[in-house]
Amino acid sequence: MTPGGDDPTFALRTVTPPVPAEPGYEIPETPEAGWDMAASGRRAWVGRGVLFVIMAIQAVLSLRLSNTAFQDEALYLAAGHSELAHLLHGTPLPKDYAAYFSGSPQLYPVLAAVVDGKAGLAGARALSLALMLGTTGLLYAITRRLFNERTALAAAGLFAVVQSTIVMGHYATYDAMALFLLALATWIVVRTDRLPAVAALLATPVAVLAVGVKYASALYLPTIVVLALLTAWPKRGAGSAILRAVLLALGIGALLAAGAYSTDLLAGVRQTTTDRAHGTDSARRLLEQSAEWGGLMFLTAVGGAVSYVRRGRMNESPLARRLGNPGRCWRLLLGLLLCGTALLAPAYQIHLATVVSLYKHIGFGLFFAAPMAGVGLTRLVGAHFRHPQLGILLWTAVLCLGIQQADWRFGLWPDSTRMIRTISPHVNSHGHYLSSTPEVPVYYLRAKTSHRQWQSVFGMEYSDKKGRYHAGDDAYRSAVRDGEFDLIVLDGLTNPRVDDIVAAAIKGNAHYRLLGDLPFTNSSGTGTYRIWIKTS
Repeated sequence: MTPGGDDPTFALRTVTPPVPAEPGYEIPETPEAGWDMAASGRRAWVGRGVLFVIMAIQAVLSLRLSNTAFQDEALYLAAGHSELAHLLHGTPLPKDYAAYFSGSPQLYPVLAAVVDGKAGLAGARALSLALMLGTTGLLYAITRRLFNERTALAAAGLFAVVQSTIVMGHYATYDAMALFLLALATWIVVRTDRLPAVAALLATPVAVLAVGVKYASALYLPTIVVLALLTAWPKRGAGSAILRAVLLALGIGALLAAGAYSTDLLAGVRQTTTDRAHGTDSARRLLEQSAEWGGLMFLTAVGGAVSYVRRGRMNESPLARRLGNPGRCWRLLLGLLLCGTALLAPAYQIHLATVVSLYKHIGFGLFFAAPMAGVGLTRLVGAHFRHPQLGILLWTAVLCLGIQQADWRFGLWPDSTRMIRTISPHVNSHGHYLSSTPEVPVYYLRAKTSHRQWQSVFGMEYSDKKGRYHAGDDAYRSAVRDGEFDLIVLDGLTNPRVDDIVAAAIKGNAHYRLLGDLPFTNSSGTGTYRIWIKTS
């Protein structure tokens, strides 16, 4: 018998298959280029967490440095207290600080003096640390806007551990404040790249304030203007981008002109910046120092720029081109701008033939090169963290160099604790004193003495008891011969040649007796504070 028997409809019947159950989950579509897509909330918080760790490392590296006030710190803090007393009480200034400071004495010195009055030198240095941490945070925000979080974290991680960043974070001078303001102006320019051209003017007062704090900051204003042009070009078009840069340049120029001609700061600008006396350091030495203090990070930035020009995005999917990619010409200009800015300070100091402050100015340039250094580090690691060991090796090398160089830098000057304790009973508001670093006793003993009572070892004019005028080395010899100084403190480091002249004039001089020889140790070896006091 066949299936279905004699039923004629059996062959027409169909069996309906069972409906499969719905799957318990679905695999989400994978982004074509995860690091280049818009950030998710979770990823943004992870990025901020890593940034916090980077900034904590930076803070620890700065806070571990220890020494008494360097002469520059002492000068600016003492000047700040004098300026503050002049502003609040009309007390006459002991010196015309505006005539020779390389930044306005009414800006950073006054702010630092307020903090110093409340929390001492540690507080003033903590202010610098806060400003440098803020600079690192702004660098992260700028690089994230230009590239992505991964590159931003790499840039912040490298910048946080170089010598300049570590030292400036525990150094009570105007450098940290000036760099923070430059970073803030740069962030405003980058952050407003999609807004109308006039929005770039928000960066104008910040950039001009940076120049007021430290005149050499003007060296980096063209970079900010060109960056305003480049960042707006892909999003707003050529016309709006050019207008944006022109408005920013005109705004900065107008404010700078107004500030220069409404104050008496032009003399200070000329003396310390534009007409600064040339030194004797060779170009070879300056190049070697520049390479030692910032060469590794700069090479990373150059490598990143070359890689970025060749390939705008780092991913393994050809479909990611649909995400959009700035043209090769634009990428080349951005790389040249950021890496080229790092060369400005070494080039200018080679022109001046001086190594003074080079290590700090290199840090200014490295800030602008850091985004490209972040690109270089991420390209070295590769897509999907293919070679993390290479990135770790590079960052560790930068870290070790930064620690070693910062320790050496912060130990260059002697601990002045014993010296201040020794001379404190012998100074008052009426004496006349000579010191290799007069700024240090002026700062620590400002309740007893003022800046006008102290003579440095860098140039002197003197009229002897017979009315004859003396200048330079002869002035020191004549003044010591006449017993002009009530106290003499020499360290043998600041200007050894003049120290030897003074010591020779004291030898056999009945006006003075040796108060003490105080040995000290610094990064270069050992030395001695030699202190003489007037006997008659």
